[in-house]
Order: sequence, then C-alpha cells, then structure tokens
Amino acid sequence: MNEKTIYTAINNIMEEVGAISKSKKNSSQGQGFMYRGVDDVMNALQPLLIKYSVFCVPEVLEHIREERQTKSGGNLIYSILKIKYTFYAADGTNVNTIVLGEAMDSGDKASNKALSIAFKYACFQLFCIPTEEMKDPDAETPPDSIKDNDTDVEITTPEAPPPTNYKPSGVTEKQIKRLYAISKSANVTDDTLKRLMFKYYQKDNPKDLNRQEYDFICDNLQELADKMIA
Repeated sequence: MNEKTIYTAINNIMEEVGAISKSKKNSSQGQGFMYRGVDDVMNALQPLLIKYSVFCVPEVLEHIREERQTKSGGNLIYSILKIKYTFYAADGTNVNTIVLGEAMDSGDKASNKALSIAFKYACFQLFCIPTEEMKDPDAETPPDSIKDNDTDVEITTPEAPPPTNYKPSGVTEKQIKRLYAISKSANVTDDTLKRLMFKYYQKDNPKDLNRQEYDFICDNLQELADKMIA
C-alpha cells in the first residue's frame, strides 16, 4: 500500500495531533467565556501537515452577505460562506469536506471571520480533534427555539423551564448588566429577551428573576453568542 496517500496521512495526523482545549477568553461581555481559536488549530496542525506532506485548497461555493442594523443605529455586516476544503497528499490523492462559516462584523472583516471559523471546524471534524469540553449530541434533547422577527436570529431555549419551587436570592445589578451584554452580543433585542423571559417564567423584567432562572436565560444566550463568535 502507498504510504503517502491522503488516507494514511490523515490517520497519522489524527494519531499525533492530540486535544485542543478552550484556552482563550473573550472578555468583551460580562464574565466572558472560553473558546478555541483558528490559530490554535493552525499551531497544532501545521507541523503535522508538513511532516506528512498534506496541503489544503479552499474553494468558496456560496456566499451570502447581508447588512443589518444594531440597536444603536450602526451597521452590521453578516456573512455566510459555504466552503469546500480539499486536502491533498504527496501522491495526489485527496479528500474534501464542505462546511459553513458564519460571522458578523461592523467593518469589512465579516467574510474573513467566516473563513476562519469554517476552516477551524473543517479541521476539527476531518481530523476528529478532541476537546476537553466536547459533548456528545445524543447527551441532550434538541431544545425549542424562538425566532427574533427583528433580526432573524434563533434563540435557543430550554425544553422546559427549571423548577421554581424555591426562592433563592434575586439577581444583582451587575448580573443584569451581564445579561444585557450577552443578549447584545448574540444580536437579540430587548423585546425578544422580554418575550423569552415571559414565555417560561411569566416575567418581563430581569430584576424579577431568581438566580436559577437567570442562569438558564444567560446560558442559552451565551450558547448563541458562542456560535457567532467562536
């Protein structure tokens, strides 16, 4: 068997690459969140791609670009790219994978970000790169969602609200500011946030939430923000 085929090279890279954990922190909102960047993937894979003579050729198959308006009246560019990545070995054998990259930016970097996100997840899936926090999709039931009529953003919500048979202390002003910061980063309007709270807890003011209710709302908005930025 030819030892230089793309199939052998991919197996060798998978054997050596190891896990890539969430080592970076986005501190632009509230308490922030951890993520893994495209540079982490590049740093881990580039030496192995050279070692096993593998290179990648990207091809943009589709490009959707929209202009949206923020609550403050500014412009936000939203880009969705459908990209085919073809990985070649020294003998010319190759495999390809098609992924979507989505990103937003207030300047001219939306497509650049979408390219980075697409390549990152193409590599994660092609080389089966493990992470320290990866969850099996079968470990949870897909939740319901509410569609924001203003921004066409889907907000993930729990399948059922958490029990509220106890009354822990309410949320602080600092926590409320964090909730609005996460909501803003997920491109969710204040009206949509109120509808989300009212749907599950019959409350439209964050001050009325108890801590468990607050955590559920924040966790779901944070997940949406992660998908847009990570």
